[in-house]
Amino acid sequence: MSARLATVLVLACAALALAGCGFRPLYAQQGVTPGLSSIQVAAPRGRAGYLLGESLDDALAVGAGAPVWRLDLDLSEQRFPRGLRVDNVATRYEYVLTAAYTLRDIATDAPAKVGRVRVELTYDSADQPYASVAAQQDAQERAAHEAARRIQLELAAWFAEQGAN
Repeated sequence: MSARLATVLVLACAALALAGCGFRPLYAQQGVTPGLSSIQVAAPRGRAGYLLGESLDDALAVGAGAPVWRLDLDLSEQRFPRGLRVDNVATRYEYVLTAAYTLRDIATDAPAKVGRVRVELTYDSADQPYASVAAQQDAQERAAHEAARRIQLELAAWFAEQGAN
């Protein structure tokens, strides 16, 4: 028996086992996709806020209809030097982006879900000033994209839970 056939059989058995235990994909739950697309993102000022807002708009597939929910965001950024050389200059930096969010019903302004995500990543520090700035901006973009992905997953799980009730 070939390795390809064995892999297909194992995957088929796994799919049957998951179907038997009631497994349903997150986005198959009622209300998840419409709920996510009806969120208006209120991004904070600054570069990181703009990047996070853009990533969330893409991740949530924000629709053209009237929004039902508003997502308020509060960001904090920190940068820590790591890998110090003998002359006390950092060779790497750790960038930490923390995004606290509140999902509010637009009609009542009542909070429906509150959460916080924290993204930590590192980037190299170059001796050339423009390369160092570019590396820091790249770290901001990667952190904003990851924070948006985590917020999207938390909100999708919340909408799935609400649809199940």
